[in-house]
Amino acid sequence: GRHEVRSWTTAAKKTLCLLWQKVKVQLMLSMSFLVAVCWYCKRLYSFLAQLLKRWSNYLQRKLIRNVSVLTEVDLLGYSVREWKGETKQAKHMREAYEELFWNCHIKYLRRVRKDNYSVLRAVIFQIFSQGIPFPSWMKERDILKLPEKLLYSQGCNWIQQYSFGPERYTGPNVFGKLRKCMETLKTNWIEISATKGHEERGNMCNTLFSDESKEHKLYEAIKFIMLYEVVEAYEQIKNREEPTHNLFSLLLARDSSSDPLSFMMNHLNAIGDSICLDQVELFLLGYLLDVKIRVYRLHRFHTKEFQVNYPDEYRRERNEISLLTEDDRYYHIPLFRT
Repeated sequence: GRHEVRSWTTAAKKTLCLLWQKVKVQLMLSMSFLVAVCWYCKRLYSFLAQLLKRWSNYLQRKLIRNVSVLTEVDLLGYSVREWKGETKQAKHMREAYEELFWNCHIKYLRRVRKDNYSVLRAVIFQIFSQGIPFPSWMKERDILKLPEKLLYSQGCNWIQQYSFGPERYTGPNVFGKLRKCMETLKTNWIEISATKGHEERGNMCNTLFSDESKEHKLYEAIKFIMLYEVVEAYEQIKNREEPTHNLFSLLLARDSSSDPLSFMMNHLNAIGDSICLDQVELFLLGYLLDVKIRVYRLHRFHTKEFQVNYPDEYRRERNEISLLTEDDRYYHIPLFRT
């Protein structure tokens, strides 16, 4: 009896051992598979997270790059962030910003992309966002015909050397490109100024000023209108007539712009590429767009040139826009609150 029990026990142990060996192999295979799946899922999750992060950063950079006029920020907060430290210049700038905040009722600003179209962008954005109407003289003269008129009526063949800012384009197709610029300016100006709702107009502006190609067409159209008016004033002076405004005499008195060609080659062609508008050109800009451009020049704080108007003569019916600059190169848009 003991022998049979011992044999049965031995057989049972062997069976259990065999079963355990099989189960053990299956368990090890299953555990290895689970470990491999977990490792693969972890790697996949890490890869997808990294891919999503890169895509998010790309979209963010692209959106930031495409938005040329940012949303409003607190004026004094911006001042503190931009002008840290106790240097003489930093203190001077913070004082200038405080003057704007407390005495000029400027509580916020909209930052404008810092490139060589900065001042044109800040001016045109405000004209559009405020719904300032298309100038009557531009309607009467039909600005779409100005490029051809300059060539055929006034014989300015040198217009083929006109350069489109950073594109530096010149050649026989300049008239087609200029006409597209003029169409973009006229169409968008009339459409946006006809929009009554401030919020809707703001959305239209945000869309327009996120399209670099359209933006540049606006600025090149304004540059060309400046050139066209200088040509007309130059012809008046040559014929011993008084120009329509004395600022043309000042502009043509410069050695670098003594005639329309030199004005174009030495000044206009570089705007948007390597330089911005200078002071006398700001006078011309305000005059042609029929607005008064008020500029707060922070680096001129405590001087008579801290606040300057372009043009400086008073006209009751003229709309007013404001700019803020720290260096006469890059401009932002101040926002008033009472």
